[in-house]
Amino acid sequence: MPAEPARRPQAAPTSPAHSAAPRSVQGEVEVRRSARRRRTVSAYREDGRTVVLLPARMSEAEERRWVGLMLEKLARQEKRRRPTDEVLAERAGRLSAQYLGGRARPDSVRWVTNQNTRWGSCTPAEGSIRLSHRLQGMPEYVVDYVLLHELAHLLVPGHGPRFWELLEAYPRTERARGYLEGVAATARLPHTVDGDEDDEDESGGRAGG
Repeated sequence: MPAEPARRPQAAPTSPAHSAAPRSVQGEVEVRRSARRRRTVSAYREDGRTVVLLPARMSEAEERRWVGLMLEKLARQEKRRRPTDEVLAERAGRLSAQYLGGRARPDSVRWVTNQNTRWGSCTPAEGSIRLSHRLQGMPEYVVDYVLLHELAHLLVPGHGPRFWELLEAYPRTERARGYLEGVAATARLPHTVDGDEDDEDESGGRAGG
């Protein structure tokens, strides 16, 4: 019988957990690994794709499982949330009543797609508030913080002590700021301190990068 042809050895596949590359892209899903993460997994929408944040040492099988779970979780959240302008305006009214004594009464609250370097903005002279569509899919407490931040600017235009005193009533202020700073750092968005341009506030570092 003729001898079998020699089989060429195949290199073992490289697991993302041990890959030197910090990121891997799976279609519309981008997986970003962090050595700082030990157990926590989170996900959010960004520029038409889903970003999943994982611990650096997680195995390839665990990555696939968690990506699937986070996609399902985001889909459920977004279905419940229905991020329309009407729902956002109702949400602003509830936050104003709960944390600002109902004193902040915007004339317009809406989602916009042209704010790629800031999470929210407020024009007190017009009573208008705009939130970046990039917030859609993030935890509700984060969206609430940015919305409350802009509501507070209807009462105090600047960022002095009086402004931050208004936000002290919201118990997740620091947690939300930390979340947004982490997202901004991972996406390499500019870090700027909140500043005013005449009567318009552009929420930056403190409201989310």
